[in-house]
Order: sequence, then structure tokens, then C-alpha cells
Amino acid sequence: MIQFLGFLALIGSFVLVVWFYRLGILNDNNALKDLVKRHDVWGPLIFILVQIFQIVFPVIPGGVTTVAGFLIFGPWLGFVYNYIGIIIGSAILFLIVRRFGRRFILLFVNEKTFYKYEAKLETKGYEKFFIFCMAAPFSPADIIVMITGLSNMTFKRFLAIISVTKPISIVAYSYLWIFGGSILKRFLP
Repeated sequence: MIQFLGFLALIGSFVLVVWFYRLGILNDNNALKDLVKRHDVWGPLIFILVQIFQIVFPVIPGGVTTVAGFLIFGPWLGFVYNYIGIIIGSAILFLIVRRFGRRFILLFVNEKTFYKYEAKLETKGYEKFFIFCMAAPFSPADIIVMITGLSNMTFKRFLAIISVTKPISIVAYSYLWIFGGSILKRFLP
């Protein structure tokens, strides 16, 4: 069933790309903004669902959707919609791994990477490592969420940690991608 859902996610992503192409969204930066603005309620809801989906089924790179949220909705609403989608998606992913275990993780992560991070579960400082990865903008957050689903961390503790740390990574990642080029230009001759 999980493999079938992964296959459906891949097909859905392809259909979405074709649909966006036909709407002109892939050719015009303002076309997506205009589409969202025409659908005041549906635009944010669809974005949040895409954010949840990309975490549970990592077919779309998470950084792309995070930055897109800031560009489409602006810094405040972009943050809020990203935060809601990422927290819900991470919670679902954690619970799915609790239910299906290693089999689910190995559908998305190669064995070498899986065992590398699984070995960290045995260390005394795993929770600190988890906190750092959730706050860091360039960590393999979805993999770490999956691995943490195998730990003895309670769901309540998991939610508390990601609720506090995810704003840091969301803002840092988005602003690095959006403004990183102009910042670099200041320092380069």
C-alpha cells in the first residue's frame, strides 16, 4: 500500500507539473501568484496540503516549496502556511514510521544512509542531535523525523521540539535562498 501511495505521489507530481506548464506558471513568475490571489481560500489550503504531502512523500524537494511559500504569500503568511504544513506533515510522517517502521523509511532512504542515522539513535545525545537538525536550515530533516519515529521519544515531546525549532529553519532556509545571492554579491569583487 505504501509503495502504491508513493507511485501515486509521483504520478500526481507529474500531472501537477503538466498542469502548471499549461497554465503558464512555469514560464511566468507572476502566474502562480495570480492563480493563488484569485483563490483566496483555496490557494493557502492547497499550498499547506502540498507542504504536508512533500514531507510525507518526499517527491518534491522541501526547500522549493518552502521558498515558494515566501515568494507567493509574502514573508508573514508564507511563514505561517509553511509552518502549518511542515508541522502537520512531520507529525504524520513520525506517526507513519511508528506504525510501519523501517519498511516505510527504506522506501525513501537508501540502506547506507538509513543505517548511518539509525546508529545515532543509540547515542546518548540523540535528542540534542534531533533538535539541531530540526533548527538547521540544511539538514536532512525528513530523514531525521523518520529515524526519530523509531526512537522512544514520545509524540508529545516530538511535537514540542519541532514546534519550537522549525521556525528557525523555515526562516533561515527561505531567506538564505531569497536573499543569499544579493548578500554574496556584496562580498565578491
